[in-house]
Amino acid sequence: MELLSIVVTTVGGALSATVGVVVGGMLTRRAQDRYWLRDRQLVAYQDLLREYATFSMILRRAHLGRTAWDYDWGAWSTALMSASLVAPNAVATAIDDFGRAVRGFLDATADVDTTTTPLSQGDFEQAMVVPAQRQLDLVNAMRRSMGRHQRPLSVWLGGASGRPPHWRDAEVGGSSGHDGPVGSARA
Repeated sequence: MELLSIVVTTVGGALSATVGVVVGGMLTRRAQDRYWLRDRQLVAYQDLLREYATFSMILRRAHLGRTAWDYDWGAWSTALMSASLVAPNAVATAIDDFGRAVRGFLDATADVDTTTTPLSQGDFEQAMVVPAQRQLDLVNAMRRSMGRHQRPLSVWLGGASGRPPHWRDAEVGGSSGHDGPVGSARA
């Protein structure tokens, strides 16, 4: 009887240790996968926002300086695709909304001959209103995806406008607030 008790105790202890190692390994692997994905998300998000800032600044300088401009649109496309690979659904939706706003911005600013008929600073900044709001929405979605402790930003930071657009003062159409200001290209 005592031998049976020793065997059961030994086998039980060995089995418990084995299960502990397996479960610990699974949890460690899961945590490493989460950290790896979060690192990749951060890089993809930074690339996307950097490319947006790059081409919007190029366009702003061209309009204000009455000069020609050029941008490698492959970098923007790559940044969008990279972000889509790692973005959770909420961020992907915000990227799509942002992309539509950027398309409206480009319709209003990139199709203009910046050497002969550039936009004024005020017109350029008005074209930036909707993309700036969608950028804020996107950044907040990105922040939420990086960790629940991240609180949303309430102010717009960065971009090609010389100063933060005052979209609360801009007349915005549509019930969702996703349409452009009256008189500007729709996003």
